[in-house]
Amino acid sequence: MKMNIRCVLIGCAAMLAPLAMSAQQKKKIPRQQLGDTALVTLVQQRTFGYFWKFAHPVSGLAPERTTTPDTVTIGGSGFGVMAILVGIERKFITRDEGLDRMLKIVNFLLKADHYHGIWPHWMHGATGKTVPFSRRDDGGDLVESAFMWQGLLCVRQYFDRDVPKERELRDKIGWMWSEAEWSWYTQGGQDVLYWHWSPNQGWAMNHAVRGYNECLIAYVLAASSPTYPVSPRVYHQGWAVSNYFLNGRQYYGITLPLGFPYGGPLFFAHYSFLGLDPRGLKDQYADYWEQNKAHTLINRQYCIDNPKQFKGYGPDCWGLTASDNHEFYNAHSPTNDLGVITPTAALSSFPYTPEYSMQAMRYFYDKLGDRLWGEYGFYDAFNETVNWFDYQYLAIDQGPIVVMIENYRSGLLWRLFMSCPEVKTGLRRLGFSSPAL
Repeated sequence: MKMNIRCVLIGCAAMLAPLAMSAQQKKKIPRQQLGDTALVTLVQQRTFGYFWKFAHPVSGLAPERTTTPDTVTIGGSGFGVMAILVGIERKFITRDEGLDRMLKIVNFLLKADHYHGIWPHWMHGATGKTVPFSRRDDGGDLVESAFMWQGLLCVRQYFDRDVPKERELRDKIGWMWSEAEWSWYTQGGQDVLYWHWSPNQGWAMNHAVRGYNECLIAYVLAASSPTYPVSPRVYHQGWAVSNYFLNGRQYYGITLPLGFPYGGPLFFAHYSFLGLDPRGLKDQYADYWEQNKAHTLINRQYCIDNPKQFKGYGPDCWGLTASDNHEFYNAHSPTNDLGVITPTAALSSFPYTPEYSMQAMRYFYDKLGDRLWGEYGFYDAFNETVNWFDYQYLAIDQGPIVVMIENYRSGLLWRLFMSCPEVKTGLRRLGFSSPAL
């Protein structure tokens, strides 16, 4: 079975600009000498700026990356709406400013292309028309839409005041949520979810969503739907049945309950858990806090071990996940190591490894400095061995930094998502237990 990875290289080819630029082209941002708490806040604020300042002016959604300002991404924008809530809480913006932006986004999504209530991976930021991710991927993308729904349900829970604009926002999110046909994506009632459907291609992609990877949230939401839910059998016979679901082996003395050898790219521990609170979350397969913490520690320990002897790797410089690299784009992991460190890997792991994530943040900011730090925080990735530093930002990598740091600091998004009555119902339906239930 192939890994279910958001950016399988076929789709990114059309979107990637050349990954090289001179030092003169890179906008230098002055850096202050800061204590740890102030630095964490600054990183959140700068990274939040990608979703606030760089958002598409018509839709309010997040561009896929800084070189594609007119192509917006549904999954990355889902992370972005969660980042906007962080921006309000941290007083980077006001509640009214955040509310107005969310109404712009939701009003746009109401009219944008959708396929049985599920949005495409990419769309044009001004028109809402589908931008194909690949030749056959020109319809609904269930996983990217799950990332958006994770965010929109948090937004619905956050804006809870009995005032006209907040009621309007809640109502519109509720209408779209009730119209998302999760059960359609079982391809005629099979016991598994399918990633894609297109009115032009039908089920030609034929990509069953099986675990373990970043897609758990899709099954939780599919079971939580108030109108088009899937049965628990789809979760147990679809998601939990693959060659790479159960693991149970040890790496560096750390037991990994689920997933690929060494855990795979670290975004598996982030994307589904921006809203889904892993603390005490358990089902018959795993304790998801232990899963994510083990995955993170294994990823870091591999970088310390550094079997390929890449420059820079160590206790302060770690984190392998999907990102740009000096060649193109790849899903970096201990079993696919190209010497590329991606800041979102360690920084989005703050809830699991706060001390080690802080060490990495200090290294990125203090040691690598202007080579890695820009207008929207840390650039996407770097490779010290070949002296390559990216100059781009990717929505899908920026969002988890803001959100997971906030979950570490206050638990904000975890609290909001887990307060959804439908989510509680869905988790119970699938056999989960959690303190939030």
